[in-house]
Amino acid sequence: MELSNCAPSLGRYEFVIRRLHSLLGLVPVGGYLVFHLLMNGAILDGLPTYQRRVSGIQELGPHTLLLLEWPFIFLPILLHGLIGLLIVCRGKRNVATYPYLENIRYTLQRWTGVIAFIFIMAHVFHMHGWLRSDWWRDLVAKPLGGARFDPEHAITAALAIRASIGIELFYAVGFLACVYHFGNGLWTMGITWGVWTSPRAQRWANYPCLAFGLFLAIVGFGALWGMISV
Repeated sequence: MELSNCAPSLGRYEFVIRRLHSLLGLVPVGGYLVFHLLMNGAILDGLPTYQRRVSGIQELGPHTLLLLEWPFIFLPILLHGLIGLLIVCRGKRNVATYPYLENIRYTLQRWTGVIAFIFIMAHVFHMHGWLRSDWWRDLVAKPLGGARFDPEHAITAALAIRASIGIELFYAVGFLACVYHFGNGLWTMGITWGVWTSPRAQRWANYPCLAFGLFLAIVGFGALWGMISV
């Protein structure tokens, strides 16, 4: 049975839900991706610089961070990811029949979204354990290999990533999926919101989206290399 026949329909609110999904992909999810990669890229300037960046965020205080993280980061990521998974399930797989460039890009957009969502969930658990509660962190997250990041000792992020070659590869694949999904998503979002509608405008829009995606990929690889080599 086709997966698209099993997934529930978005119903009469499909237009609004898809627009919400597209908007969340840019703000705040995409914006946070850029900030997060640049933040981690600070490790290339040395561990003391990276520690100062981390400490600066922690100085906001646990309650302020909680009020910022859940409504502006975690919940939008969850909502964007869950809607995206539903869209993937509803989509038709025909890239083998129609191996055109735009169809390949469409397929990659969907599957990098799935990979990115899985990676983000695993990454947040690996570093923070999902919840800030002491009992959850000590009794659940840490025994399962999560909550490895200690903000007071930022080197723990690097140690968690370079614990094995498998984790390093997982992070490389995961952040590349995030970067492609966001970079190509900027192009598709421009079509969705009517920013570039003509074929000529869509062709020209490829260049800034590609340049921005390559920039984020370089920043991400730099951050990963810094974590591995610090």
